[in-house]
Amino acid sequence: MPPPLLLFLLFMLFLISDGGGAAQQQQQPQRAMPELLAEIQALTQFRASLQDPLGALSSWDPASPFAPCSWRGIVCSAGGDLHVVELRLPRLRLAGPISGSLSALSQLRKLSLRSNAFNGSIPASFSRLRHLRALFLQYNYLSGNLPLGFPSNLTQLWVLNLSGNRFSGQVPTGLPPSLRYLDLSSNAFSGEVPANISVAPRLQLINLSFNSLRGTIPASVGQLRKLLYLWLDWNMLEGTLPAVLANCSSLLHISLQGNALRGILPPAIGDIPTLQVLSLSHNNFSGTVPDSIFYNASVSAPALRIVQLGFNRFTGLGIPPATLPGSPPASSVLQILDLKNNRIRGAFPAWLTNLPTLTVLDLSGNEFGGPVSAEIGRLATLQELRMGSNMLDGVVPAGIGRCGLLQVLDLSDNRFRGEIPAVLGNLRRMTDLWLGGNMFSGSIPVGLTNLSLLETLSLRQNNLTGVLPVQLTEMSNLTILDISGNGLSGQIPASIGSMRGLQSLNLSRNGFYGTIPAAIRNLFNLRSLDLSGQRALSGELPNELFGLPNLQVVLLGGNAFSGEVPEGFSSLSTLQQLNLSSNAFSGSIPGTYGYLKSLTALSLSHNNISGGIPAELGNCSNLTVLELRANRLSGRIPSDISRLANLVVLDLGENILSGQIPPEISSCPALTILILDNNRLSGAILERLSNLSKLQALDLSVNHLGGAIPEGLTRISGLRYLNVSDNNLQGEIPAMLGSRFNNPALFVGNPGLCGKPLAANCAEVGAKRRKQRREKLILLICIVAGSAILLALLCCYGVLGLVRWTKGYLDRRFGVKKRSPGRPSGSADSGSGAENGGGGPKLVMFSSKITYAETVEATRQFDEENVLSRGRHGLVFKACYNDGTVLSILRLPSTSADGTIVIEEAFFRKEAEALGKIKHRNLTVLRGYYAGPPPDVRLLVYDYMPNGNLATLLQEASHLDGHVLNWPMRHLIALGVARGLAFLHAASIVHSDVKPQSILFDADFEPHLSDFGLDRMVVTSPAAAEAAGASTSAAPAVGSLGYVAPEVVAAGQCSKEGDVYSFGIVLLELLTGKRPVMFTEEDEDIVKWVKRQLQRGQISELLEPGLLELDPESSEWEEFLLGVKVGLLCTAPDPLDRPSMADIVFMLEGCRVGPDIPSSADPTSQPSPA
Repeated sequence: MPPPLLLFLLFMLFLISDGGGAAQQQQQPQRAMPELLAEIQALTQFRASLQDPLGALSSWDPASPFAPCSWRGIVCSAGGDLHVVELRLPRLRLAGPISGSLSALSQLRKLSLRSNAFNGSIPASFSRLRHLRALFLQYNYLSGNLPLGFPSNLTQLWVLNLSGNRFSGQVPTGLPPSLRYLDLSSNAFSGEVPANISVAPRLQLINLSFNSLRGTIPASVGQLRKLLYLWLDWNMLEGTLPAVLANCSSLLHISLQGNALRGILPPAIGDIPTLQVLSLSHNNFSGTVPDSIFYNASVSAPALRIVQLGFNRFTGLGIPPATLPGSPPASSVLQILDLKNNRIRGAFPAWLTNLPTLTVLDLSGNEFGGPVSAEIGRLATLQELRMGSNMLDGVVPAGIGRCGLLQVLDLSDNRFRGEIPAVLGNLRRMTDLWLGGNMFSGSIPVGLTNLSLLETLSLRQNNLTGVLPVQLTEMSNLTILDISGNGLSGQIPASIGSMRGLQSLNLSRNGFYGTIPAAIRNLFNLRSLDLSGQRALSGELPNELFGLPNLQVVLLGGNAFSGEVPEGFSSLSTLQQLNLSSNAFSGSIPGTYGYLKSLTALSLSHNNISGGIPAELGNCSNLTVLELRANRLSGRIPSDISRLANLVVLDLGENILSGQIPPEISSCPALTILILDNNRLSGAILERLSNLSKLQALDLSVNHLGGAIPEGLTRISGLRYLNVSDNNLQGEIPAMLGSRFNNPALFVGNPGLCGKPLAANCAEVGAKRRKQRREKLILLICIVAGSAILLALLCCYGVLGLVRWTKGYLDRRFGVKKRSPGRPSGSADSGSGAENGGGGPKLVMFSSKITYAETVEATRQFDEENVLSRGRHGLVFKACYNDGTVLSILRLPSTSADGTIVIEEAFFRKEAEALGKIKHRNLTVLRGYYAGPPPDVRLLVYDYMPNGNLATLLQEASHLDGHVLNWPMRHLIALGVARGLAFLHAASIVHSDVKPQSILFDADFEPHLSDFGLDRMVVTSPAAAEAAGASTSAAPAVGSLGYVAPEVVAAGQCSKEGDVYSFGIVLLELLTGKRPVMFTEEDEDIVKWVKRQLQRGQISELLEPGLLELDPESSEWEEFLLGVKVGLLCTAPDPLDRPSMADIVFMLEGCRVGPDIPSSADPTSQPSPA
């Protein structure tokens, strides 16, 4: 915060406070005063509407003798008539709406509720607070429009701060004349800046930044002669910058960044005598930057220190008069000059070296040319010099070595030549040196190793030669080293392992040879490694490479590495890019690459890799680029690729893949490039490919594809390249495709294809094809007729021969004994009639066909080793089918103790069909069921959840100090379970047993609530129900110990409120890591333990080890406490006090701002994970 602004705020606070604190003296208030009693009642109502997790307002007792003046945050007036004049409750994590009862505090002068969690809108009654001078409501969750008459009716208001909320609507046009400080930043206000803003002539600060304001800056702002700060950043303002702002003769700071302002920068702005900061970056200003910005001739003591004009369209710089012959010397205190990313042309402005106070000079991203002035050394205070991405040439002047304070030097992407100046080694304070993209030659100067503070060294794309100096590897502070694109050679020195702080290492496109040194294992901080394009690096990759835990980018393409495709990369959980293309790797692609959840790009092209494409790659949900071109991959293209929703590039060309193009590939909405050329694919080109609306390139050439070219391809408006040559396609080329791709080479090699741009006429081709079909049909008829006649003759001959043989046999035996009638061979118990003819009894599957026999085989005869879990509803088995499908099979306990069937088949089928219709992203979806034979078998089929349940995950987290579960992951788990349970309650389904064991995780760690809707399947027959009613011990199970609500245990009846209680226990366990029944003190459970820690203020005791790194000042800390609050609300003793699951979902969604996946997504569209 600039010192002038700090002094201004202190001055404002001094004026606002009127000594009311003197009333805090222990004077007995007159209880009979009706005004004081009304104020006590108003404050009590205000507190009643709030949630107070920290108990900050526990001292607000109306019965206390000094109420309300002794209450926390209350300041009363001095004198005989006591009134509340200040209410200050900042940073207390209070939540809830602001009660309109505060308007009863008729003498209130200051109201501060900033940095809490208040929601709702500002009460309309606040317009009656006539004596209010300061209102601080910033950093809450308030929303809606400002009420009518607010703040115009607050005639004594000085300070209004509503920043960091969610207010919308228009900026109020009626401002009180007394207003000094107006801050409405970081909201959702729209409309225009009020044209009558000058009705508040005493305004000293206007901050409307980070809204959605449109229109122009009103000229009336120029009438605010006392204005010090004008901040309108990051809106959608347009028009020009009004020169009338120069009338604001007291202005210190103008900031209009991130708008659409255009036109010239008025010279009068630079003549404002008090202006210290001018920030106009990210606009569309054009023309010449006026000379008044650099030299103010209107005053003897210039004030402008910071000028930020980057990311505009300026084309020139005004030359200050002081630089002309006969002019007085320049008078400037300019410290920061930012002109980056404009269109300024011309030679390097040498007159800038006359500004002796410059500390930061940024001219990058312009069109400056010619050499840099040798007088650059006159800038003795310069700390940052950025001139990258220009057209500067010549040698770097030696005078730059006199800039002894220089910390950042960026000369990249210019035309500098010669050797790298040795004087750079004298700049001992240098931390960042960017010299890439030039024409420097010679070797890397050893003198650069004198820069002991250097963190970034970029020498990329020059003409440097020689070896990598060993001394360079001794620079321990270096975090980024980029010497790519040069002519360096030799082996990579083993001493590179001593650069332990290195985070990015780029040696690509040089001439290094040999192997990667094993010393690379010491680079524990390394995140990016690029050794591509050397051509001479060889051997197998060292195993030490796979032990670098922070690696995110590994680029090793264009070398001679060999061996099998390394499986070790699958242990790098943070890996995002892996490029091993153009090497000599062999073997198959490891299926364990599917565990790389962060992987965005995988390129293994141009190797000797064989085998199939592993279906597990479909688990890499963030993958955008998959390049496997020019290998020896075989088999079919796995349909699991359709699960890659972010896939942009898929290149499988030049392999020996076969089969059809999987139709599921059309479910990749982001696919832009699809290359499948030079394979053995067959079948037709899918009409569904037209669903790929973003497709730009499609190459299906040199395959065995048949049929016609789909007409739907013409609907892909962005398609820029299409090649279907050398296939077996037939029919006419769609006219629109033929006109868009008017190159015959893209369609040749298809004998049955006709139409433009091919020369083949469709009429002639059609006639020829009809003649060929007719000839083939005649030939086929002849063959069939001849075969039928021959078959008939053979049958007659066979029958005649059989009759004759039988007659002769009977004659020889003098007759034949008749066979006794009996049942046909085979037992009726050996199968199930017609069903067996199809491979055994079928399971009723909603989306596939699986037999009971296959299920028995998949579970190994329901072997004990295949049991995943045991519950009161039966055993869950893992079933691994021959086609790779993996499912979970729940086998219900279908017989009672006396052996009678308890689950009737008709009732079971009805209930299973009903369960199959319950589909939600966070529920386990029933995929099918089986009801015999055998008659006592009752099976339910679910997706297999490979990552276990929440109980196991929490146990693993406790053993690993919680580091496997950070706060965002815990929040997403809680939110997912809440959404699933809310969906069940909306369908009038009570779960009755919510616990960590019933929360399962799929391959992407998405939570799924299981074991719902099964209670009705346990006892259904009248006899069993009657027997259960006759026994006192037959009470149904109502939950699990520690998770079941007390009233559910007492009544023996499940309810939605009981589910809410169980969810609250699970939520508290998820946040604290404490099990609900692990406490040793008498009569204490997790709820009482959490409340006791909050009452003692020992909040850190609540943190599970994986959350101990949360910063108490961070938003995540507040989010965690809000989560604990939700858990306590769910476990309220009175069921009527518990929120509904829909309310809980709303609270948890508001608990954290993040890209939560909407619950409306249909999980049934995704295949079961293998």
